[in-house]
Amino acid sequence: MDTLLQSDLSAVVEGVNMLWVLTVTFLIFFMHAGFAMLEAGQVRSKNVANQLTKNLLTWSVGVVIYFLVGAGVSSFVGGAGFAESFAYINGGSTAWVSWLFGAVFAMTAATIVSGAVAGRAKLRAYVTYTVLLAGVIYPVVVGFTWAGGFLSSMGFHDFAGGMIVHGMGGIAGLTAAWVIGPRMDRFNDDGTANVIPGHSLPFAVLGTLILAFGWYGFNVGTAAAPLAEGGTELADFAYVGRVALVTTLGMAAGAIGAAGIALLKTGKVDTLYVANGLLAGLVAITGVADAIVWPGALALGLLAGAQLPVVFEFVEKRLRIDDVCAVFPVHGSAGIMGIVLFPFVAVDGFSVAQLVAQVVGAGVITIWTVAATALVFGAIRALGEARVTPEHEREGLDTSEHGVDTYPEFGQPDGPVVDGSGVRTDGGVIGATAEHTDEGENE
Repeated sequence: MDTLLQSDLSAVVEGVNMLWVLTVTFLIFFMHAGFAMLEAGQVRSKNVANQLTKNLLTWSVGVVIYFLVGAGVSSFVGGAGFAESFAYINGGSTAWVSWLFGAVFAMTAATIVSGAVAGRAKLRAYVTYTVLLAGVIYPVVVGFTWAGGFLSSMGFHDFAGGMIVHGMGGIAGLTAAWVIGPRMDRFNDDGTANVIPGHSLPFAVLGTLILAFGWYGFNVGTAAAPLAEGGTELADFAYVGRVALVTTLGMAAGAIGAAGIALLKTGKVDTLYVANGLLAGLVAITGVADAIVWPGALALGLLAGAQLPVVFEFVEKRLRIDDVCAVFPVHGSAGIMGIVLFPFVAVDGFSVAQLVAQVVGAGVITIWTVAATALVFGAIRALGEARVTPEHEREGLDTSEHGVDTYPEFGQPDGPVVDGSGVRTDGGVIGATAEHTDEGENE
């Protein structure tokens, strides 16, 4: 009887914990809506549909490749045997839930890249890179770390992907933008930069807040297991609460840090700097949220937000790389900073060995990501398939790549469109009264 009761309790524990993992997985998946809005808001109106399509295909193509290849590659690189690495494909519900939790992390890394190359990359080039990132580039990074590879053996600490997911994605985006080259008219011959504003600040801010909401799935979801294994004892929710607290304080401090530096540099508080600073604060916290307390969260968040305007200006004016959605200062440099500074804010105190492990880990991931991304996009560029033609870029990728107009009424006359013969091209009848036309109804 006792054995049966214990078995029943274990089943309940496993079921509740699996349900929790699925819930936070769906929360992380919802971050793709945030990425879509954030990136769409920061591109020109003629490229919105292209950016949204890339976000949709990142998930759709990437998650299939990660299931068939990527997850197995990560385990194989981490030291597991080939059969064991790919056993999840035929595994049970527990294996598939674990795979899906890993998949939403992988797709987050993949979608970051699209924001860096917006406005000029061919769709086929981006999708090709997504296939390779989901199948090889990101899984190798996971193999080095979470899957038990040599960086894990060194003691490299990355709780929920500050470097493995976000840092890697930001570095990949910067490298891809460098290889493809800047948008037309972004830089002048004398090296000065022209501002090409995005078309919708409301979209960008909405996307930021959706991402911040989903981020609790990243950090708190990684920390929590509602029930302890082997019984119905509640898990350590003091620890979970601390992760939630530092995540919240980190994002807030990031926004404040970016706003402060923007005010010092220009005398104005730039809205996009504030939004992206909030995200940079989250990135810096993500890798270390399990092992710091609130003063460290405030310090890392402020530093991550403060570095954003400085790094963005360096990338733009010194490197002359056109990182459209600022993915490197938001995800790349903020991720590196949070990981490297971890020993200085860790609850266990400073450790030289930990600092070495963090620096080596960040360096290895950076070198691998830059090399792999440059190789892929370099090969695509050599084939002449990296970016659209100047005519198509000037026309807009919505029309040239997708045959659609995201905002068809922008710049169009209020009345019916008439060709040279006096015939309405929209199918209406010239001379119809306002009562019987769409225009009249709208009026």
